[in-house]
Amino acid sequence: MTVVATGTESASADPAVSADPAGSARSADAGGRGVGPLLRAWRERRRMSQLELALRADSSARHVSFVETGRSRPSEDMVLRLAEQLDVPVRERNALLLAAGYAPRFPQTPLDDPALDALRAGLDRLLQGYEPYPALVMDAHYDVVAANRGITMLLEGVPEPLLTPPLNAMRLTLHPRGLAPRIRNLREWRGHLLAQMERQIALYRSKPLRELYEEVAAYPVARPEPAGEPGEPVPYFALPMRIEHEGRILSFISSVATFNTPMDVTVAELAVETFLPADPATAKYLHGLDG
Repeated sequence: MTVVATGTESASADPAVSADPAGSARSADAGGRGVGPLLRAWRERRRMSQLELALRADSSARHVSFVETGRSRPSEDMVLRLAEQLDVPVRERNALLLAAGYAPRFPQTPLDDPALDALRAGLDRLLQGYEPYPALVMDAHYDVVAANRGITMLLEGVPEPLLTPPLNAMRLTLHPRGLAPRIRNLREWRGHLLAQMERQIALYRSKPLRELYEEVAAYPVARPEPAGEPGEPVPYFALPMRIEHEGRILSFISSVATFNTPMDVTVAELAVETFLPADPATAKYLHGLDG
């Protein structure tokens, strides 16, 4: 059965900026930054030259230069074409349009809106179909909006205050009273998660995400690294999360999926994380629990 974390606000999510799509544009304008500097910043983040961007967007390097310097106001279509070639997140495309003087193009539908019934039903089927392996759906601030029984199993014994909605995956994983004491390779897994957040912050400059990063990065490491585990070493094909459950050590490889070509901010910022057993013993144990 899917567990939905009530009390979450999908509208406030991002690895992107503020909950208000106009917020970043207004702050940009207040600081004297119009659409040109914003586009230039995205181009530089993508390490793309003006000529390369112009060729991809069916424009000219001269026009791109004029847009970036404010000598030319781009059309609404040009803003969207440039954003598409720069792979700008949907929320930020709205911000670019606002900074250029146009209305936002992409809606931000609440996740509980009837318009997203089919999406929620599909996610429920996906999560349930993945059982007994753990899987969850997160927004862009790592708040959990849905999870399956595999996740519930991993969270057994976590103190109730950490389970009060909205659940936050990073907080649950790294908090010294959360899953951290059970993760046998905590230093490696913690480093992986923090590096992931750092990449998102560098790309999206999200204040809420930065605040979350500073919080979880300050948590003490809950346990020393184990000197070693008995038994034959397992040749993992990716960094696993090795976690204790009822005296056993389970190993999982994490995979994150997002939606292709989303046309809604809420949908664009959802991510489905699945945990694949990294060894036969973990798979056998989970199927035993399910049976």
